[in-house]
Amino acid sequence: MTIKVIIFDFDGTVADTFDALVTISNNLAPEFGYLPATTEEIAQIKDLTTREIIQRSGVAIYKLPFLLRKIIVELNSKIHALSPVEGIKTALFELKKQGNQLGIITSNDRENVQVFLQNNTLLDFFDFIYSGTSLFGKSRVINKFLRQANLQPEEIVYVGDETRDIEAAKKSNIKVIAVSWGFNSRHVLKQQEPDFLIEHPQQLVEVIKLLQNHRL
Repeated sequence: MTIKVIIFDFDGTVADTFDALVTISNNLAPEFGYLPATTEEIAQIKDLTTREIIQRSGVAIYKLPFLLRKIIVELNSKIHALSPVEGIKTALFELKKQGNQLGIITSNDRENVQVFLQNNTLLDFFDFIYSGTSLFGKSRVINKFLRQANLQPEEIVYVGDETRDIEAAKKSNIKVIAVSWGFNSRHVLKQQEPDFLIEHPQQLVEVIKLLQNHRL
């Protein structure tokens, strides 16, 4: 059975939002009771899993949904100035030309995603956008999509830049391609044992071709 749908994370995978999110997170630190991250700490954070980052921040679990919502609202004012990850547009074009269905599942706001995709002429590449999930709720959305689309887990692959993306894909028993150009480092992504770990968007095309040809 070959891949029919490729699901992408948004922040860090398609959109280069890392610097903007760090700035926003640091600005919200006083309000939510954690310390802003220094340049040195940001480099260290990349080597931590999402759960380890939350634990290190000291933010109470009950505050996380409010913090996430505030970050998304703040990002709305910066979305017009953000750019796609270098090389992702070419990769999306080639994947679409192969006949793949492409979609996005994100913790970001649907409006933010749509505005970004429209501004960067990427909207036509995607067949669906699911948003508003919790930090660790992507597997539930993936499972719901599988049921609604009448697809088997082996017909889907997920592409993401964080350890929680790998965790979600594994919970849903679908293949996952981890990308090292986003939030988490190659080192920590590799520790989570994704099916594939790539360093440039063009490698997406190569991996999907391998899967479609039943070579893996």
